[in-house]
Formats: sequence, C-alpha cells, structure tokens
Amino acid sequence: MNPAMSPPTVSVVIRTRNEANRLRLTLASLERQLLHEVFVVDDCSSDYTHAVVQEAAESGSLPVRYLRNARNLGRSAASNAGARAATGDVVLFLDGDTLAGPDCVALHAAAHARRGGFMGRGETLHLRCTRFLQDPETASPRPGEEARLARMPAAERERLRVTREQIRNDFASVAARAEYGIYPGAAPRRLYELELKTIREQPDCELLWVAAVGSNFSVDRAAFLAVGGFDDTLDLNEHRELALRLHRHGHRIGHVDGARTYHMTHRSGWRDPLAISGWEEVLYRRHPIAAVKMLAVFWAGLADASPIPPGSRIASLSHLEERLRELSEEDIDALRALVPGLPRLTQELAGAGG
Repeated sequence: MNPAMSPPTVSVVIRTRNEANRLRLTLASLERQLLHEVFVVDDCSSDYTHAVVQEAAESGSLPVRYLRNARNLGRSAASNAGARAATGDVVLFLDGDTLAGPDCVALHAAAHARRGGFMGRGETLHLRCTRFLQDPETASPRPGEEARLARMPAAERERLRVTREQIRNDFASVAARAEYGIYPGAAPRRLYELELKTIREQPDCELLWVAAVGSNFSVDRAAFLAVGGFDDTLDLNEHRELALRLHRHGHRIGHVDGARTYHMTHRSGWRDPLAISGWEEVLYRRHPIAAVKMLAVFWAGLADASPIPPGSRIASLSHLEERLRELSEEDIDALRALVPGLPRLTQELAGAGG
C-alpha cells in the first residue's frame, strides 16, 4: 500500500452515563477491531460504569482508558474531554448503548485515508428487542417492566438477550434482529433516509452539515480541536453545529459504506428536537443564518400530521437549499409560526451572540 494512503489511527470516544450493562456489550463489540485506543468518558454515572471499564482494561482485550466527569456536564463536554485526551489521527464517536458492527472502525479509517477534509457518517440500526431490559445480557427487566417480562414464555424472553458471546462469535445473529426505524411516527425514518440519500448522491450540497449525527461519526482530530470541538452549551444538535463549523473550513460529510452500529434501545421515545427547547436559540445566536431558522420547519414537514401545508413542505436537503434562495426572512418567520412551540429567532438574538 502507498504510505500516503495508509489508514490513519483511530481513537474511539464513548460518551456514557448510567448504562453500565450496555456499555459492557459496547466494549465487547470493539475488542477485535483495528483501533488505536478507546476512551470511555463517564459523565458522572451513579452505577458501576467504572468497574465495567476496569474489567475490560484488565482483560487485556482492549486498549481502553477511563475518564470521569465529577459532575454531569452533558454530551458535548464529554465528547470534548475524550477528543482532547485521545492521540489518534481520527476520532470516532460512539454512545455507551451502541454496538460497533464488525470492521466499523477500520472502515472509518479507510474512508479518511481516501480523502482529506472528511467527516464520516456510518449507518445506525436499532435493536428493538432490548427496549424493556435493564441488562440485555441477562434479559433482566428495567424498572416497571417486570410484569411484562414475567408474562413472556421462556423462549421468547431468551430471544431478547444480547450477549458478549453472541457479539464475539456470532454477530450476524445480533445484526439480524436490528431495524432502521424504531421511534414513533414516520418522520425520524424519513429524515434518516433522505439524509443518507443526499450524502451518497449529492456530495456537493452546501447543507450536508445538516446530515451530521452524534454517534458512528468520525472526524479528523486535529481539525476537531482546531475549531474548538463541540459547543459545551449545546446538548442537542451539537453534532450539526460542529459540522457547520467544519464545513466552513472545507470539510465535507461522506458516507462510510458498511460502517454500521446497533443501538440497544432502552426507552420508547426519542429526543425530538421539535419538542425540546433551548437548542435553537443557542445555535442561531452562534450562526444567525436562514438555514438554522428553517431546520425545524424542514423536520416538521416530514411528519404525517404536519402543521406545514403540503405545498410548503421540504422533501430533501437539496430542496431546502433551493427554498432558502427563494424565501424572505418574513416568509421563514411565517412558516416557523405554524409549528407550535418554536421560539422567535430575531436579529436581536443574533446580535447578542456577536
């Protein structure tokens, strides 16, 4: 292989809080992968996360190191702590409830070797079988689900389990149970599909930063540190804000074909950016551009019961790019007013961030 094309070293950074049982499985999924190091950043867990990491380190099966925040600082600060401590060329971010598919790390490394100025997005599937479980390995119920699992036949309950043995020796049996869409409503699945379609088919789209994700996402570590890492004041859509800054420095998101992760679900809902307030004001204060104001309108238009009229809905990132050239500030504000609960993003707010 040409030395200039040799795969870079990859540091995996895992953000976690109170998910020790799932973290144990996440670490098992990384044991046989080609990686430089793993940093587990414990965001002030009250469970036995440290013991899980110590067990993995003492086994000698994984070059893992442990960092702990003395208080809960959030995903962004945890990610930054891991990236600052890392020494690899590339940082691959994972969550503590997410399995890395075989060769996930190597595929990210190879993608970065092929092109510079790159942000790598893999694919995330979801293991619905774990949603009622406190510990996927033993199939023990999470609090409140004891009666549900007690009613299950023994064979059905056994099929819920995800074990280290399966991960190490029969990962295909785990992957076969995964699905792409698991959250309520069609909008999350539609957004996932159209983002990947744009990344694959329209690599020159100026809004590719919108397709950034928080996990199974890799960046050049030097570039990440040069732009200041994640915004510590954001704990939702922090990955899109980072991608926007990197995009302005010439970095582009690309699809890492075959790099899959598997989310071990543990709740019925999801962090809906249309229902959680605060992030928009922070993002717009830092980036007072029309695209930021239109994100919520774009996402709201993907739902079946959308408040956005059919003629004003946006079907893709390229369509959003077109609409931004046509819409005035007043048009955008009028569309935002149709979506319940959105804050007013004003020029005064933008000026406060300057």
